[in-house]
Amino acid sequence: MSPPLASLVNVSKFYGNVMGLNDFSVEFPKGMTGLLGPNGAGKSTMMKVLTGQIRPSKGRVEVLGHRPWDNPVLNRMFGYCPEQDTFFRGMTGLQFVTFSARLNGHSQRESSRLAWKVVKRVNLKKDANRAIDGYSKGMRQRIKIAQALVDDPQLLFLDEPLSGTDPIGRVQLMDLLHDLAMEGKDIIVSSHVLYEIERLTSNIVLVNKGRLVAEGNMHDIRDSMDKFPLTVRIRTKERKRLAKAILDLPSVSSIFLGDEPTEVLVRSSSPVSFFPRLQNLVVDEDIQLSSIDSPDDNLDAIFKYLVS
Repeated sequence: MSPPLASLVNVSKFYGNVMGLNDFSVEFPKGMTGLLGPNGAGKSTMMKVLTGQIRPSKGRVEVLGHRPWDNPVLNRMFGYCPEQDTFFRGMTGLQFVTFSARLNGHSQRESSRLAWKVVKRVNLKKDANRAIDGYSKGMRQRIKIAQALVDDPQLLFLDEPLSGTDPIGRVQLMDLLHDLAMEGKDIIVSSHVLYEIERLTSNIVLVNKGRLVAEGNMHDIRDSMDKFPLTVRIRTKERKRLAKAILDLPSVSSIFLGDEPTEVLVRSSSPVSFFPRLQNLVVDEDIQLSSIDSPDDNLDAIFKYLVS
């Protein structure tokens, strides 16, 4: 059996009286693992511990056989896409990725070559010389992934890389992550949206309030999740056409037109099968959506269901 990519053993992280991680133990195997939890669950704290940005208050952490903090050798072995945006004002996308390559020790010429390669890979060639200040949220996510890829690392830590992207941009990023995994990259990717991770990998780690809720193969955990219904709120200017199309989808229990003129409320008996079908439907039918969310606060509700 291959050694784990990364492991946490009885790790806790305190921020004063606030606990970010609570006696957390987990191993991340090779391949792609989805780190799932609602906002504030401890996912970003775990990412920062694994990438050596913060030390745990107690416990043991290893990444690729190394302790992650104060370890420049390990830093060159992985790529990291943070959740928060931190860019130099006025810098273009290409300049940002080139600068990242320079920080990794490459010459200016080699940095420019590597930057162009990954900028094209994330479909930002046409916007490479635009200031990042003018990028959309989805474009900013892609340029952060480009800098994580610029040194061609074996291991990638991606913290909420799909957050804020539109449906088409989300599909493109999912395809990119799938391609990277097929090429043999090891990826730990976090999200608070269950169906995003389900489309990418069957191996998941579920986190809530700094604690491990469940880990392992999605199909082994999904039996419990499939029994938990979910209300999905969709906003579109074409709500009657969308409602009619959704009626034909399996796992839809009921549909209501909401109080807002663009709102459709869908009750699904199987969220993990509904979301991929919805995504395919809106692409096939060319229906423009302005937002998708859940008044049930879906993952928080699912975690409560699993714990109970």
